[in-house]
Amino acid sequence: MPSESLTRFLDEHNIAYVVISHSPAYTAQGIAALAHVPGKELAKTVIVKLDEKLAMAVLPANFHVDLMALRRGAKIHSAALASEEDFKNRFPECETGAMPPFGNLFGLAVFADESLEKDSEIVFNAGNHRELIRMSWADFKRLAEPIVIRLAAGRSAAAA
Repeated sequence: MPSESLTRFLDEHNIAYVVISHSPAYTAQGIAALAHVPGKELAKTVIVKLDEKLAMAVLPANFHVDLMALRRGAKIHSAALASEEDFKNRFPECETGAMPPFGNLFGLAVFADESLEKDSEIVFNAGNHRELIRMSWADFKRLAEPIVIRLAAGRSAAAA
């Protein structure tokens, strides 16, 4: 079942969305394959530390976070990947690594890669390793209020 706070938030805003179920998978590329969603259309959420504050970086599953581009785009001094230890208690309704990209539900800023705007829809983890949410990019952008910048680079190791 998707994160209760996420579905409640989407329902309260009358957002049309689809829940896609799949067998358990723990990598973005594995999820994309199981759910028959191209890796460039599946958005993954990576937790980062920007000037020591947690934030979400949202990018296509088949790319990795370019920390230098994120640092420049966010106009901050330091950017690093957060460890699971840094955020393990921050998402109580979510399985580790399956957080939906709605930082406003968790008190985090959201930075989305500009390439995600090329598609009319966004697909992302629903808070667990068995379900995805598909919704319009326009609705996502309006509700999550991401800062859209270039932050993705190359294909991820999992995509190779």
